[in-house]
Amino acid sequence: MYFEMSNLISDILSPKPVRLKVGLYFGSYNPIHIGHLAIANFIVEYTDINQLWFVVSPQNPHKKKENLLAGYHRLELAERAVESDVRFRVSNIEFHLPKPSYTVDTLARLNERFPHYSFAILMGSDNLENFHKWKNYEVILENYSIIVYPRPGFDKSKVQYHKNITVAEGAPLMEISSTFIRNAVKEGKDVRHFMPPMAWKYMDEMNFYRK
Repeated sequence: MYFEMSNLISDILSPKPVRLKVGLYFGSYNPIHIGHLAIANFIVEYTDINQLWFVVSPQNPHKKKENLLAGYHRLELAERAVESDVRFRVSNIEFHLPKPSYTVDTLARLNERFPHYSFAILMGSDNLENFHKWKNYEVILENYSIIVYPRPGFDKSKVQYHKNITVAEGAPLMEISSTFIRNAVKEGKDVRHFMPPMAWKYMDEMNFYRK
C-alpha cells in the first residue's frame, strides 16, 4: 500500500518524536534503480534525516513527458524497491495536486497534513544549478533545509551557498540513470542488477520499456 496523504493510523496512535526530520526525495522514478536507493541509504545514515520519503512525481515541469511510465506503475516500482525498510516510504501526494507538480505547492500541502514533521529537500547538484528557475524558490530556500548530493563533475566552488544548503560530503557518486535503464531494456539488455530485485521483477513481468 502506498503512503497516502492522510496520516497513518500508526502515526496517530504512536508517540510523536520531537519534530521528526523527514527528507523528501522527489523524482519521476522512471524507473527507480539502485542509485536512488544507495543515495537514500547514505542520507539516512550520514545526515540528521530520520526518515526519507520517495515522492513520486506524476509530471516534472522541467522534464518532457515522453517515455514516462504511467504513474501507478512507477509508484508500484518504488514501493517494491523500498519493500519493508522502515527508514523509507513512498509518497503519492503529488498525484492529488494540480499538474504539473511544483515543489513549493507540495511542501505547503505536506505541512498541512503533517505539522509535527520537519521537512528537508534532497536534490542532486545538477538540480541545484537550476534551482533559481523553480517556482517561488526563495520561499523554499528560506524555510527548508536542502541537502545536496554531488553528481559526477560537481564543482563546489561554483555553488553560491546559503545557510540552509548542505552538501552531503562523502556521498557515493552515482552515474547510473533511469534513462540508461530504459535504453538498455529497449536494446534487450539484462538490467536486473541495476535495480532492486522486486522492482526489476515487476518491470520484467510487465514488459516495461521494451518498445
